[in-house]
Amino acid sequence: MEAFTTPFLTGTATGAILLLAALGLSLTFGQMGVINMAHGEFLMAGAYAAYATQQVITGAGISIVFAVPVAFLLAGLLGLILEASVIQWMYKRPLDTLLVTVGVSLVLQQAAKDVFGAQGDPVKPPSWLRGGLSVFGYSWPYRQAFTIVLALAVLAGLNAVLKYSSFGRQIRATVQNRELAETMGVSTRKVDRITFFLGSGMAGVGGVAIALISGTNPSLGTTYIIPAFLVVVAGGVGQLKGTLIAAWVVGVVTAFLTDWISGSMAQVISFALVVVFLQLRPQGLFTVRTRSLA
Repeated sequence: MEAFTTPFLTGTATGAILLLAALGLSLTFGQMGVINMAHGEFLMAGAYAAYATQQVITGAGISIVFAVPVAFLLAGLLGLILEASVIQWMYKRPLDTLLVTVGVSLVLQQAAKDVFGAQGDPVKPPSWLRGGLSVFGYSWPYRQAFTIVLALAVLAGLNAVLKYSSFGRQIRATVQNRELAETMGVSTRKVDRITFFLGSGMAGVGGVAIALISGTNPSLGTTYIIPAFLVVVAGGVGQLKGTLIAAWVVGVVTAFLTDWISGSMAQVISFALVVVFLQLRPQGLFTVRTRSLA
């Protein structure tokens, strides 16, 4: 039983991290058609925010509570700066945004190496996240369970904003018909910038979860950016339900494959399976008729 339980629970936690990364991409890619390869570095920024917060607030239990909003704000501000300085000039030019943001990601990685060093630093989990929960003979780390709870909380919050707030209605209007939204008085530039802030901030929250599990690393973003994009596309661009399901499936399948073969080969096979799926169903799990982000 443990041979099934271990990869299933570990893969679910990995899927939760992919979900946090993919939610932001689903917003920015679905609304603005922007391929932001620097999105992974917002995960990295969130991880280092958790580390830096722990250096200032030495109590691990308290520091993590503060680290989540700090990471959200830091990554969100980085995304806002990127959008205002570079991305806003390249809307509807996805190839250009891809090339430029690859360069931005390399710059951010080098900046992290210069400031924090190339080896990375551990983030000490609080006492209430140490140990594990016994599940069919497997001691499931509380840190992984916390990652899942955090991802679901962010997903619920984003869904509530999109469905029940006036800003959410503005986002949906901009996604469905930008020109018509502008004629109705919606400031689409303001919506774009706030959306980029929210999407980047959610990646920062994901970085806190990664830091608790595996510590910080200047190149950790590169581990998650391609899987996160595959999750967005496989789930259906702009579809939160599809993003949730695709993130979980990719995480669990990769974990099971890692048990049988090497980790790098497991990722290759997982990506190949997603590509085959997209050949059979290019629109993803859910058909995007109105791109309603729901």
